[in-house]
Amino acid sequence: MIKQDLLDCHLRIKPHIHNTAVLSSRLINTKIGIEVFFKCENFQRAGAYKIRGATNAILQLSHTQKSKGVVTHSSGNFAQALSLAAKNIGVPAHIVMPSTAPAVKKVGVMEYEGKIYECEPTLRARQEMADIIVKQTEATFLHPSNNENVIMGHGTAAMELLEGQPNLNMIFCPVGGGGLIAGSALAANYFGKDCTVLGGEPFSVDDAYRSLMSGKIEGNETTDTIADGLKTTLGDKNFPIIQKHVQKIVRVTEAEIVDAMRLVWERMKIIIEPSSAVTVAALIRDANENPSIYKDKKVGVIISGGNVDLNNLPF
Repeated sequence: MIKQDLLDCHLRIKPHIHNTAVLSSRLINTKIGIEVFFKCENFQRAGAYKIRGATNAILQLSHTQKSKGVVTHSSGNFAQALSLAAKNIGVPAHIVMPSTAPAVKKVGVMEYEGKIYECEPTLRARQEMADIIVKQTEATFLHPSNNENVIMGHGTAAMELLEGQPNLNMIFCPVGGGGLIAGSALAANYFGKDCTVLGGEPFSVDDAYRSLMSGKIEGNETTDTIADGLKTTLGDKNFPIIQKHVQKIVRVTEAEIVDAMRLVWERMKIIIEPSSAVTVAALIRDANENPSIYKDKKVGVIISGGNVDLNNLPF
């Protein structure tokens, strides 16, 4: 049933998304010693993979629900994605954003005609503001990662990657709220050939790593990372999928994130954001620590987005 759900989802959203390029780099392959295939969702509409899940979730709403609009809370990429998807489909979008969200992402939301509501930079403040808007407008709340339709939509990026590279041994994803890695894990399970899924996460917000260790959803005491898209925590919809289908999560330092971001910018000539660089950094770290596991392997990397605040670069 899930396999067919993914196929139906992909067919449903195809008119609204790009089938993004898959790139490789001889230098990076040589540096790590394996073949790496980068699924470039930084080239996606709104600059990130999240248009996939946002579009699928809106298209699944009833006519009455669409007429009353949608609400979400997001630090940026899902905010932009939901705003654009809603605009394309003709649905009002109410977007709760933390006051610390990158300016470039706020501008993107406004350009896509989403209505921004700023709040304190905590998950509790985000949800409280969203709840108020739902009560006032009767709009439908769509969680940026803990929603089954969003998860299915996000999984289509890995589906496309596997269509072009069916013999991948592994796929690496960044881990924030868990929607992308959960969707990718489902795609790898149903469309891959013994393809495992791994996650990358900053040490400073390693709730997903600790959640897999403890068997329950963990929180974070701090959100001190340049990977602004990975500051959220897992949810009850995506965590069981992650527990079942994700092999492990590799943690990286802030310095490793910056180094990976610079490597891709300089060598591949494409712009990726820090949250995407976490995945590249995690692959490099794990391949260096466990070279025998990666020998003769083909690895896919989901480049989750390219929305960078050029006035606040980390290097």
